[in-house]
Amino acid sequence: MRTHRPEPHTLAGAYALDALTRADQARFERHLARCQQCAAEISGLREATARLALAAAAEPPAGVTQRALAAAARTRQLPPLTPGTPPPSPHRRLAAAAFAGLAAGAPGGSPFRRRWLTRVAFVIAAAMVILAAALGVATHSAQRQLQQDHVHSAGIAAVLTARDATMISARVSTGGTVSVVMSGREHALVFAAAGLRALPSTSCYELWLMGPGGDRPAAMLPVPRHGMTGPVLASGLKPGERLGLTIEPAGGSPHPTTRTVLQIAL
Repeated sequence: MRTHRPEPHTLAGAYALDALTRADQARFERHLARCQQCAAEISGLREATARLALAAAAEPPAGVTQRALAAAARTRQLPPLTPGTPPPSPHRRLAAAAFAGLAAGAPGGSPFRRRWLTRVAFVIAAAMVILAAALGVATHSAQRQLQQDHVHSAGIAAVLTARDATMISARVSTGGTVSVVMSGREHALVFAAAGLRALPSTSCYELWLMGPGGDRPAAMLPVPRHGMTGPVLASGLKPGERLGLTIEPAGGSPHPTTRTVLQIAL
């Protein structure tokens, strides 16, 4: 029985994010040495993912490190498990598994590195639970935030590591540039922007999916940090749709109320 091998051109997105098996990576690098199209696509994808990472960066609240360290010093370590020992709480199991994954290092020999990206999302979520406890946030609120962050991080990872991931760059008519990584297979895209014009508190930027069936709200852009906006995940892409960006009243609108300042054919 012959095993199906993917077309080399379709591996560019996963290669740019170091998400290939060793065998596929070696095969793609042989292809890359003679394919200028893939070389240009990888260069663009790496630029886009760098922008997405920068957009997600944020300064921690003042004093959070000291409070987290103090909370860790007051927290007893888990005892060794024995046949009569009850299992640890879900939060502790999640945090222990996440930090164990980091201690083992990046799984270079694992068959699919996407699993490692998902573990990274769990690590981020587990860290948020620890910080929430240190800051005195209610347990149920932390659990809800944990679930939301995990879904969002896993969705972004799925798009960025999709074998058909494609990067698009464009300029906004009112100022700024955007980077979009989209995957038809995942029916989703990840959006990030730099240098968008600052808006008053009464307005916001809103993303739209525009097509023959009408315009649908995709996401509202968060307030820029250090000049970067995003990353934002938009799901439910349909064939023939375009991505639009408008300036709407604070809180967003069910339908565009102004002219688009950006349109991208997907």
